[in-house]
Amino acid sequence: KMASSEATTDDSLYPIAVLIDELRNEDVQLRLNSIKKLSTIALALGVERTRSELIPFLTDTIYDEDEVLLALAEQLGTFTPLVGGPEFVHCLLPPLESLATVEETVVRDKAVDSLRRICEEHNTEDLETHFVPLVKRLAVGDWFTSRTSACGLFSVCYPRLSVATKAELRSHFRSLCQDDTPMVRRAAAGKLGEFAKVVEVDYLKTDLIPMFVALAQDEQDSVRLLAVEACVSMAGLLQQEDTEMLVMPTLRQAAEDKSWRVRYMVADRFIDLQKAVGPEITKTDLVPAFQSLLKDVEAEVRAAAAGKVKDFCQNVDPSVQENVIMNNILPCVKELVTDGNQHVKSALAGVIMGLSPILGKENTVNHLLPLFLSQLKDECPEVRLNIISNLDCVNEVIGIQQLSQSLLPAIVELAEDTKWRVRLAIIEYMPLLAGQLGVDFFNQSLSKLCMTWLVDHVYAIREAATNNLRKLVEKFGSEWAAQNVLPKINAMSRDGNYLHRMTCLACINVVGEVCGKDVTTKTLLPTVLSMANDNVPNVRFNVAKTLQIIGPHIEKESLHSQVKSVLDRLNDDPDTDVKYFASEALTAMTPLFASS
Repeated sequence: KMASSEATTDDSLYPIAVLIDELRNEDVQLRLNSIKKLSTIALALGVERTRSELIPFLTDTIYDEDEVLLALAEQLGTFTPLVGGPEFVHCLLPPLESLATVEETVVRDKAVDSLRRICEEHNTEDLETHFVPLVKRLAVGDWFTSRTSACGLFSVCYPRLSVATKAELRSHFRSLCQDDTPMVRRAAAGKLGEFAKVVEVDYLKTDLIPMFVALAQDEQDSVRLLAVEACVSMAGLLQQEDTEMLVMPTLRQAAEDKSWRVRYMVADRFIDLQKAVGPEITKTDLVPAFQSLLKDVEAEVRAAAAGKVKDFCQNVDPSVQENVIMNNILPCVKELVTDGNQHVKSALAGVIMGLSPILGKENTVNHLLPLFLSQLKDECPEVRLNIISNLDCVNEVIGIQQLSQSLLPAIVELAEDTKWRVRLAIIEYMPLLAGQLGVDFFNQSLSKLCMTWLVDHVYAIREAATNNLRKLVEKFGSEWAAQNVLPKINAMSRDGNYLHRMTCLACINVVGEVCGKDVTTKTLLPTVLSMANDNVPNVRFNVAKTLQIIGPHIEKESLHSQVKSVLDRLNDDPDTDVKYFASEALTAMTPLFASS
């Protein structure tokens, strides 16, 4: 206990006493909070006492909930200035070393992150005296947890070590690659790529490549697939003939691995591999490998490869590009267009349009357009959407004329399909299409369709067509609407079918907001008011609803003179529903009338 006289002069013992109390508290949240305040406590204690009391205390008393340990592992990574800077940074190693061996992966990973960070802050001497022994202890630890953590520490300390120590570390890493526990081999495979980047090229060939080859043939597919990752790094570090001799045999095996997960990994990293091995090996080795991935028996693998078609073709050496695409890739793509799995078709549809600029006009028209057309008619909505949303890059290659001749019939066919859900799907793509193909083309070819949908016999279609109209007006502007849309809406107000007259009001509800006050007051309002005398009560009460919706978008002088008098009249309507909606509208619009 402190003597009272000392307490008055020296409050500096106070923080650590409180910390000890809080860290022994039963409430996890309290313990967590006190760990998060560690830097404040360290500041209060000063660097010497942080080194001599706080760090040893933390090292000895850490048995806690994972979230508390996680917070501690993170805090310690930023502690260098609080222990007195780089020359004392090694005193942070003991607590982090024990955190790097706990059972919970997230805590171990965070401890390794912090160790990697403070490794940079060690000078060369401390690295050899303090950091490397820690790496070695972890690498030969009894528990697999410590050995997996060790794998992440090699690449950060290796570059600054002596020749002898470097040799020792390579030998330790080799042992980890051959560890009995799959989790350790997995960790080693996962870190092999980053280790390869700092090891001298000669040792890369003599020491690391054999490790890579062994891991790539591991009995566990989870280890083999991580070796594919390492392959990307290694291929980028070697000369072409070395890659061909040392890496490619293993990569060829991986592309035909019995486990689909490994083949998936190859497909997933294919573009990185392609960039790493260069154009020559791409031509001789990767083209056939890519073909076999596109034809894989597993849909996941085909989908991963299909999504890479455009990028792969773009990166092929220009002198053989067209030849490779037409003879090797396109035949596989044709099969994928009719694949049984929708994820595969969808992945392909997302990128296939990108082949158009590479292949040019003639090939696009002869070979790609037929594929696009069949995808436009695919029963899977994702496939259709992916095609429609990428039309612009085909448009740039073959021009709107050619595109409209080939695609328009397909779009019209879908728009008039007997299944209403198919019609619904194409309506939803309309604003997108309009944006991709431009206003002239739209007026000429598509606006008629959009108007036809407004009088469809299925309510869901009429409703979707109404919302579609709003998006088109937003895209093309109110002048366009005044010329192309509003006359047709006005004509619908006189249609013999009362459902079409209702749709007319629904259109005005959505278009009124985006057309601006002038157009709404002069063109739309008279149409609505003319329908207040409709002989069908349903239409009359929708007039009341519409007036309430477009009220804020009407010029003030027309509000009182025209809108209020019509609502007053509807408020005396013999039909109770009409009365109800008219009085609702009057109440809601009181502030508007008051200001006009």
